[in-house]
Amino acid sequence: MKRLFSLLFICASVLLNAQDQDPKAKAILDDLSKTTKAYKTITADVVFTMLNKDKKAVEKPQSWKISVKGQKFKLDIPGNTIVCDGKTIWNYNKDAKEVTIKNFDAENDEQNPAKIFTMYENGYKYKYSNDEKVGAVMCSVIDLFPAVKPEKKKFHTVKIYVDKTKKQIAKLVMLMKDGGQNVYDIKALKPNLEIADPVFTFDTKGLKPDQISDER
Repeated sequence: MKRLFSLLFICASVLLNAQDQDPKAKAILDDLSKTTKAYKTITADVVFTMLNKDKKAVEKPQSWKISVKGQKFKLDIPGNTIVCDGKTIWNYNKDAKEVTIKNFDAENDEQNPAKIFTMYENGYKYKYSNDEKVGAVMCSVIDLFPAVKPEKKKFHTVKIYVDKTKKQIAKLVMLMKDGGQNVYDIKALKPNLEIADPVFTFDTKGLKPDQISDER
């Protein structure tokens, strides 16, 4: 959970002026934004890997699954399932078989894993780096630099890999100040699949009262 939220913390609330940005990077990100916002739904597999300063995996990579439909989303990560219907958010701990229920705040980036697809839009300076392959996919690599209280961030740069053909995010790499890296490989991104609304609600009927923490 903390690793997911560490990624979401990088979303800031101040939109930077276009004249302060690299125009080539801006054109690529504008195309990415246009493509992403046109999707009615997004489903994707994300492989998260934490590397140390020697670029060795700290632990086994984690597989996440995410589905997004407007303000609604469902996220499965090791140990937790997070579900939101746009108004209520359920965080289910699979091992403890306990769920925490809260009101969903659409403006709170910490609550919304869907921000992974649009985090580049706010609070960053950006610069085109190079073209590089992610697997067999040729991508444009954009370097993002936090412009809002960068001294409080645990990272100094986020590298975003944009599929040159599909205009989709293929990978995110956070370069940490301690020399490590947090790598998010976005696999099998599928837009506009039909997703029924009940997918974005959590049924608590099978749980006992002491397994439910309702903080609304």
